[in-house]
Amino acid sequence: MTFRDSASGSGGGEGVRRRGRGRGGTVAAGGGGLAIVALVVYLLTGQDLGGVIGGGGGDGGAAPAEEETLGECTGADANTDVDCRMVLTWGSLHDVWEVTLPEQADIDHRRPEFVLFEQSVDTGCGGATSAVGPFYCPPDESAYIDTGFFDQLETQLGAENAPLAQMYILAHEYGHHVQNETGVMATANRTDTGPQSDGVRLELQADCYAGMWVNHASRVPQEETGEPMLVEPTREEIQDALDAASAVGDDRIQAGAGQEVNPETWSHGSSEQRMHWFTVGYEDGTMQACDTFAVDQL
Repeated sequence: MTFRDSASGSGGGEGVRRRGRGRGGTVAAGGGGLAIVALVVYLLTGQDLGGVIGGGGGDGGAAPAEEETLGECTGADANTDVDCRMVLTWGSLHDVWEVTLPEQADIDHRRPEFVLFEQSVDTGCGGATSAVGPFYCPPDESAYIDTGFFDQLETQLGAENAPLAQMYILAHEYGHHVQNETGVMATANRTDTGPQSDGVRLELQADCYAGMWVNHASRVPQEETGEPMLVEPTREEIQDALDAASAVGDDRIQAGAGQEVNPETWSHGSSEQRMHWFTVGYEDGTMQACDTFAVDQL
């Protein structure tokens, strides 16, 4: 999708930060490695192991993480610069859900935080490296992305590293925050796997919410300008998002890694499922249509 030149926003104003680690602040093989395990366990099951491993998981001798506020970005900046694209996408997501969540679910929306990082990061769910991929942490209501993942979309997963493909990834993580607000994340059985499991239903609903955002983003105005941040997407741009959704399907990832495709181990859904539910959200534009827990077959 293309941002209007009139679109504007700043990292600080939109709750976006860039976080780096201090000198020597790599994730340690001992505490840091356990922290990554704790993060993965939390994301999959909701079980907090932070107390067991002793907290955030950074190197005990490392300097504290350094954080900076991203500067002001324009729509023109966002169309060419990845960081600015993330800043304004986050702002658009907030604009859409600030209106949509009260209207469709009678819930007041809380603005989440968004952290751009490189290599490693400490979170409310534990320590993580870029190998974890983009994720949302419910305790600190924050999404975390190393934008190097976007290159992996193309080089390792076979999707086009296009603007709407990148924005889809961010919109999916924002969808998890919406699930946190509605209570769905807390009630789902995240230990369950398989093509019809709660874990897969949770991820596909986040895909559907990402499609919902694309539906509304070119119509919901930015308060500062009175215009939507984005123009209506083209068919080619929608295909870019669908290709990204397909690339992160469990079956595609298993096959690409040379593994046997085993549906019973799926935690995010097949390529077909992920594309289908993004399309449902994009075409229908309602949370009701995105209720993946209300259907027998996904």
